Amino acid sequence: MDFEPWWLIIFPVLFALGWLAARFDFRQLLSESKNLPNSYFKGLNFLLNEQPDRAIDAFVEVAKLDPETTELHFALGSLFRRRGEIERAIRVHQSLLARSDLPQNDKDAAQYELAQDFFKAGLLDRAEEAFKAVLDTRFSLDAARALIRIYESEHDWPKAIAAVHYLRTLVDEPVPQLVHYQCEEAESALKRREPNLEKAEQALAAAEQASDDLGEERGSLASRARIRMLQGYLAQAKGDLKAQQHYLLEAMSIAPEYAGLVAARFMQCCTQLGLAAEGLSRLKAHYELHPSLDVFIVVFKELREQQGHIRAWAFSRSALRENPLLLGLDRMLEAELKHADHTLRVPDYESIPPGAAAAEIVAGADLSLLYKVVHKHAQRLDRYSCDICGFEAQHYYWQCPGCNSWESYAPKRLEEMR
Repeated sequence: MDFEPWWLIIFPVLFALGWLAARFDFRQLLSESKNLPNSYFKGLNFLLNEQPDRAIDAFVEVAKLDPETTELHFALGSLFRRRGEIERAIRVHQSLLARSDLPQNDKDAAQYELAQDFFKAGLLDRAEEAFKAVLDTRFSLDAARALIRIYESEHDWPKAIAAVHYLRTLVDEPVPQLVHYQCEEAESALKRREPNLEKAEQALAAAEQASDDLGEERGSLASRARIRMLQGYLAQAKGDLKAQQHYLLEAMSIAPEYAGLVAARFMQCCTQLGLAAEGLSRLKAHYELHPSLDVFIVVFKELREQQGHIRAWAFSRSALRENPLLLGLDRMLEAELKHADHTLRVPDYESIPPGAAAAEIVAGADLSLLYKVVHKHAQRLDRYSCDICGFEAQHYYWQCPGCNSWESYAPKRLEEMR
């Protein structure tokens, strides 16, 4: 390709244009900076020096001098909310919404920020309305997620389920807690004074579908076991004891560590079916593989009912030797004291099975006094604890009352976790 001499003119011309553009931008920057109030630079300086209180005061002064500074209002609102000054954050965002000249995008942003203010303040009804107002805007995804959290904290399961379905229209995002929402619906229908069996059945079918949609990788064994438990309770309400037994066995098979939650009902079901011995045998075998306090207590009580106190105490001594639990001894003594005699007579030693020397030790003991001493110290261990926030409760919860996390409670008491 031939070189043209006039090409040499291009380079100086480009250099000159760049120099002129730089001078123009620099002058414009200087002009704009001169128009900014000194309080603006003071605020920036305070922020850089990690003095947020003084920075906020400086920015508030700027906002008063120039009410048109929209971005500064948004920054102030966020600062107030992060610092816990929710009332001031609400006033800032409400003042933005009150401006008639505010562009629609800024109005949507102010509405979304106001919704977050209400949510942080615990004004859930006002937060709900504010988030609903931006569902058709660019904030729809975040608003839908926030609404799910609101309905979940209010235990409004129908609205929570509807919000999840709406979220799924926006993004293909798995929501594992949907299974529990449906289970909560089913449980609520079963606990009514007049149980709504049809509604419970529909909710459990929806829960099973939600669990299947999650698949084995994203779904949890605990939630699947919970579905089987509730299906067993539904079968019991229908009078179908065979189906109840089947579902509860399946629940214990899916998540063996949750067997304690259904052991008593399972034993009751087997007794009603005339299969008490078989039920006891299954629970005893389950305990040997997956020991837990609740299964231990059910097995001890049934052994005493079916085979007498000698075999029950022999089992308890062997079990507590392997898994020493003060709570186990506490429950065992409580169950023993419920019987009419309240004492253990010295038995005919020829009738004691090999290794069952427990009767020899407890014979003539003052069980009432022993129970009082043990129970006093066992009470502080009789708690479930959330793995996320550490909230302790006497009853098992699928959702932590403290932090609203799901499946954060292990189905074991504090003593069992140590």
